[in-house]
Amino acid sequence: MHHVLVIGAGTMGTVHAKSYAAMENVKLVGIVDIRSERGKELAAETKTEWFESYEEAIEKLAQVDIVDVCLPTYLHKTYVKKAADAGKHVICEKPLARDKEEARFIVDYCREKNVKLFVGHVLRFFPEYEKSRQLVNDGAIGNVGVARTFRGGIFPTAWNDWYADYQNSGSLVLDMIIHDFDFLRWCFGDVERVYAKGLLGRGFARMDYALVTLRFKNGMIAHVEGSWAHEGFAMKMELAGKEGIISYDSSKEKPLVAVNRSKQAGMSGVAVPESPLRENPYFRELKHFIECIDRDLEPLVTAEDAVKAVEIARAALVSIETGKPVTLV
Repeated sequence: MHHVLVIGAGTMGTVHAKSYAAMENVKLVGIVDIRSERGKELAAETKTEWFESYEEAIEKLAQVDIVDVCLPTYLHKTYVKKAADAGKHVICEKPLARDKEEARFIVDYCREKNVKLFVGHVLRFFPEYEKSRQLVNDGAIGNVGVARTFRGGIFPTAWNDWYADYQNSGSLVLDMIIHDFDFLRWCFGDVERVYAKGLLGRGFARMDYALVTLRFKNGMIAHVEGSWAHEGFAMKMELAGKEGIISYDSSKEKPLVAVNRSKQAGMSGVAVPESPLRENPYFRELKHFIECIDRDLEPLVTAEDAVKAVEIARAALVSIETGKPVTLV
């Protein structure tokens, strides 16, 4: 039985806590949040205890094996260190940190303390994205030359409005479309050069937008678009290969379509039957992390992958600020 303490009762903390509460072989032993009303509410929903601080929880709880950090990005290092110092395995929401150096420090620190570190790049656990990668690897559309992704919604609100403070959040580039950076790297390998344009620093109140072009070492080009200026939420993807196209649009009734130009007439698509509604991707992700602890397995998304994703995001932010492309070493 794994005993899990969740730090943070915001959106992601709620998702994680409810996932643990529904798992076998896992006991959610507590919720930590400085907001007593929200913390108590989530604790009641998940039938566990609320604590005002991490220190209080560690002092009062008889057993904690895993600490799940669902806090604003700028607090990740502090609480991952606290958990590692106590010998607890750590699950941390993405992005791991605000820059590559801090991300590297966190990974090395956990390794030195001999605790496992898992980072929640959940896109790898969405069936549509898993299926798309599988189709690419199987050669269903031939060699992919161009990819295009979009992720957008309304400007997020959270505790202390931290998303609106660039020094704490890193904008949508670091806190949202990093999902797409990780997915594309999972599919196509390392990125060689990054060029980006965006609204960062232009004074648009509670709006953000970025368009990032990635050139991969294998020659593939990807265009990653993100927006915090839309109503609702949607994510889209298009992978174009020599022999066909894979397209995904979360707003469609049949969101994932794979088309092979040589095998069908009229360019009509074939819908892939997988749907994220069958099993919550966050549940699948956390269940996978628990299994990796149980069986000492390498996770689907490694801590090194998380560092690489932060590196790409920071390069995009530097490109936006300087107006110049950034070459990754």
